[in-house]
Amino acid sequence: KRALFSKMESVAKPGAVLATNTSSLKLEDISTALKDPARLVGIHFFNPVPQLPLVEVVSGRNTAKDVAQNAAAFVRQIDKLPLPTTDAPGFLVNRVLGPYMQNALELIGKGVKPETLDAAMVAFGMPIGPAELVDTVGLDICLHAGKSLAKGANAQVLKFMEEKVAAGQLGRKSGQGIYTWVGGKPSKGQADAYDQKLIDDLIAPYLKEAKAAVAEGIVADADLADAGLIFGTGF
Repeated sequence: KRALFSKMESVAKPGAVLATNTSSLKLEDISTALKDPARLVGIHFFNPVPQLPLVEVVSGRNTAKDVAQNAAAFVRQIDKLPLPTTDAPGFLVNRVLGPYMQNALELIGKGVKPETLDAAMVAFGMPIGPAELVDTVGLDICLHAGKSLAKGANAQVLKFMEEKVAAGQLGRKSGQGIYTWVGGKPSKGQADAYDQKLIDDLIAPYLKEAKAAVAEGIVADADLADAGLIFGTGF
């Protein structure tokens, strides 16, 4: 982690920025409203912001290099870690998390208890499981991102999220989502027994998408992908 921190810190230089915190909209689309699209950069924070150190610094096709450097400097000034990414659907972290969370929601739809999925991924080493993560992010945000990102979610998962959102069950912020939340914590039942296959099946989409993002140049190299997923998701 120290080595990755140093590498991320080296991208920062000082200056002024015009930024968006969007998690799924393309900077190229947003910048059409600007006289000078080169001014726009993405500065994408992650929930919960006080705990997660990572901030994606997103360069669109028209973003000037010095603007991206200034954005990275701002992120360092507020004691966060800047991760430079390209302007692709979901950038790095949400692109990787999307298939991971969708996979978990598909399993819930097939009758697997969310407590079991969460217990399996915490045993794997994640700070929280995928069902709790969906509730923490918010069902409304997950639904919007699922519709906005190029790959999207399957019909069953979208219907599940749409019904939850329509009922006002948005997750942690509304007190009810996949779980009931009391005092900022999810009220969970007993997890069922699980095996290594469930763990492997749950993490497989995450790993596949991370490798694809590196291959497509969403981040400059595998070290920065590791940094993004360690500091952004607790991998």
